[in-house]
Amino acid sequence: MEAYSKVITFTLNKQDYAIDINQISSIERLQQITKVPGVSDSIKGMINLRGRITPIIDLKERLSIGNTTDSSESRIVIVENNASQVGLIVDDAKDVLDLDTTAIEPAPESMHAVKDSFIKGVAKLEGKLLLLLDVKQVIREEEKDQCKELHQ
Repeated sequence: MEAYSKVITFTLNKQDYAIDINQISSIERLQQITKVPGVSDSIKGMINLRGRITPIIDLKERLSIGNTTDSSESRIVIVENNASQVGLIVDDAKDVLDLDTTAIEPAPESMHAVKDSFIKGVAKLEGKLLLLLDVKQVIREEEKDQCKELHQ
């Protein structure tokens, strides 16, 4: 097992989160999103990203921690999920970190029931907690289907 895991860190409501860098294809500035009627509330719409239609999900809304307000710091983290591309709106993309895998602890049992186990681990860094997201759990099955339809 590798001693380090490379992650991208970002914030949502001043809380630090991370996603494994292998699941991320790019980080983009927030741009105009084309609304799509009849999709899940957390799907904000879609963008044309270098010729590829990309569904955009408000990560705060998906995690039930509020709604994103656009700012100059807001970013779209583009993740690859089952051969499709999805954008996640975050407050601010921060750093690429080499995270010591020994610093990662499993999410507490009390968190497993919350939000379908979005959190796959917790790391203690410089007096703060970094929540590691499981991208596969963040996107619901019906959202995956809706995102696939938007790709066509």
